[in-house]
Amino acid sequence: MAVKARASASQPAQLEQDIARLGEALKARTTDIVKETVTQTITSGEVVDALVQERFERICAGSTLAVARWIAGEGLEVTAEAARESSQIFGELAAHRAASLNEVTRRSLWWRNVMADELRASATRLEVLPEALAETLSMVQMSVEFNLLRMCECFETERRRTDEELSRREEELAFLATHDPLTGLPNRTLIVDRVEQMLARSTRNQTPVAALFIDLDNFKGINDTLGHGVGDELLRAVAARLGGVVRHVDALGRLGGDEFVVIAEELSLAAGPELVAERLLDALKHPFKLGADGETRLTVTASIGIAMGERASAEELLRDADIAMYRAKWDGKNRYAVYESGMQDTVANRMELDMDLREALEKDEFFLAYQPTFALSDMKPTGVEALIRWRHAERGIVQPDAFIPLLEETGLITEVGRWVLQEACRQCASWRESGYPIAMAVNVSGRQLDTDQLIGDIEDALADSRLDPAALTIEITETTLMRNIEETIRRLTAIKELGVRIAIDDFGTGYSSLAHLQQFPVDALKIDRSFISGLRHNKEGETLIRTLVQLGKALSIETFAEGIEQQQELSLLKDEACDNGQGFLFARPLDVAATEAFFQEVADDAAALPAAVAARASVHAPQST
Repeated sequence: MAVKARASASQPAQLEQDIARLGEALKARTTDIVKETVTQTITSGEVVDALVQERFERICAGSTLAVARWIAGEGLEVTAEAARESSQIFGELAAHRAASLNEVTRRSLWWRNVMADELRASATRLEVLPEALAETLSMVQMSVEFNLLRMCECFETERRRTDEELSRREEELAFLATHDPLTGLPNRTLIVDRVEQMLARSTRNQTPVAALFIDLDNFKGINDTLGHGVGDELLRAVAARLGGVVRHVDALGRLGGDEFVVIAEELSLAAGPELVAERLLDALKHPFKLGADGETRLTVTASIGIAMGERASAEELLRDADIAMYRAKWDGKNRYAVYESGMQDTVANRMELDMDLREALEKDEFFLAYQPTFALSDMKPTGVEALIRWRHAERGIVQPDAFIPLLEETGLITEVGRWVLQEACRQCASWRESGYPIAMAVNVSGRQLDTDQLIGDIEDALADSRLDPAALTIEITETTLMRNIEETIRRLTAIKELGVRIAIDDFGTGYSSLAHLQQFPVDALKIDRSFISGLRHNKEGETLIRTLVQLGKALSIETFAEGIEQQQELSLLKDEACDNGQGFLFARPLDVAATEAFFQEVADDAAALPAAVAARASVHAPQST
């Protein structure tokens, strides 16, 4: 357009010269033009961020110089660099929402007006041809139009990019709202929706539908001992393992924590949901290799509850599957259970017992009973075994079999076990100060032995009570010993170094080998009462007792018979030279006062115990607890 204007002028040479002079005048006035433009933007009353103002000034300065050079005759290409810089700045302003399109447009027009005023003033001062002024004003207007076009393109590009980003974010939020962020599986919200759809189809088509509620066994222990990082990695691995055996027509989801669910219908249930549950349990049998190099190997099991058939809602079906899962867990874990009517009441009672149990320690509802132990050679008392009891305000005395498994399952056994150690050591120290030279045996659970905290708990109990460590025996079941042999040996060795005695409880039931026994720092073997009761029924029982006693003697370990109830059993044990024993034949578990009275009676009359035993010899008593 500029070239055509120049070609049509009546005085071509003079016109070209005048246009160039105006361009040079603009170059000389670049700084003043920028200042004047800035002044106008400030006096307009529109306040913008300092960074935005600086960007406008850069555009103004670059555009002024580029247009002046173009007018001076350097050609349109001299504006390319300024155009690139302006586009970049426009893009930044749009991306950061630093300025609106209206603000940028107004400032561009203010710059055009300042440029036009400067050209008119220069044209008057330089006395150029009117055509030259018209041509340069046209070139400034063209520059503004190109600038505005680039600006609109930048803002439109950014708008599209923002729309795409918002759309992507919306999709992500929608996914997160219906999926578990750790495993990527459907979460409870999506699972409930799918179950509702399945139930509707089931009602319409009279087809079966089932929910399988999956809960990992002992997952809390993994988190506590190996950390939440390993726990999260395990959950992802379990999700992948379960997903590998779930049919594509079914759905696997994570409800939270270590809880998963499979919902199945029609073909998947043709052989029954029990088959689906068996496939899920089989999928977990092989160890998981965790960590960057697979250095951590874990084997986990799960308890599965199955609920099937028509339900009023998805929540009801999932609730019944959850109830059945608890039934499977209480029945021994690593199994499945199918929901039956009446289970809900059982679970409700169990839950209520759980809540009461969590408050029992705080309410001082636990107490200890003490069952005396004796040297079978001369029937002299050697000590007592501490046995925990629970006196509930409404339930009365709750038997250990009803709450100890629940303590183990919930992990409360660690805190309660610490209390038992403290109370037993305190009571034993008190008795010894009163002149009863007895020892105290305390049972320790597998959960307690899983961490080094047990060592500190024993140290604290001994220090607080000032009990002679040699008077304390820690009893650990044979099955607990075999759970993690290396760590168990290390912890038992540390306990032994405190001066405390160690006994293997329920010996003969855990299938430990002679090689294993020799590794443990054990002082006594407590022969399980099932072997003692076997003495009454067959000759094989006598052979087993003889073998176990001889094993103890070969290892220089004391032998201890549990659950002695009849004179015949006592006689056979004495004949086999078993070292110690306890049972209802001698005494039931007693409270503190009754224990003191018992020992006082034995101390006052050495014949009192044999006479009492003889009197009870013909009476059948229940097994000791």
